[in-house]
Amino acid sequence: MRKQLFFISVISIIVLSGCISQQPENNKGLIESNADIKQLVSDYSNGNIEDQTASITSTQLIVTNQNNSRLTYALPKDEFFVSIAPYIEQTHPCAAHSLTGCRGELVNKEFEIYIEDSEGNVIKDEKLTSNSHGFIDLWLPRDKEYHISITENEKTVKSKFSTFESDNTCITTMQLT
Repeated sequence: MRKQLFFISVISIIVLSGCISQQPENNKGLIESNADIKQLVSDYSNGNIEDQTASITSTQLIVTNQNNSRLTYALPKDEFFVSIAPYIEQTHPCAAHSLTGCRGELVNKEFEIYIEDSEGNVIKDEKLTSNSHGFIDLWLPRDKEYHISITENEKTVKSKFSTFESDNTCITTMQLT
């Protein structure tokens, strides 16, 4: 009888913990905030907020406090956040960008960024500086395909990416050559 109770208790804990770990994915506790979400994302990305971790999916900003409680903020419905870490020698695999944990190789470097959509409309043509984590943060229109060219010190990478709900918010595959 004690063994049965033990097994039932263990199974219950496993099932309940599985539900809890999926909370951010199924929008429970989603905050439709009046806060400036872009500024909040920028503050996490630039290390202006301490004692919390933050990651970002295609639809949500997920913040975890020191006591492991989570807050989930909805992202704009018409804009997609993507963070790109161009590299020369070192990179890491990534899908959902950790604003407080991901590190890129090229920190505080100036890049020439050229982005156009699949119809040939120029979206961005400017110099941008990577942050102290080595990433270039961009907010772009959702549900589009893009061509990008990144240049730094005569090294260039050209690539494609898109901003659909199933797309990654962290791009670490663009090697400058």
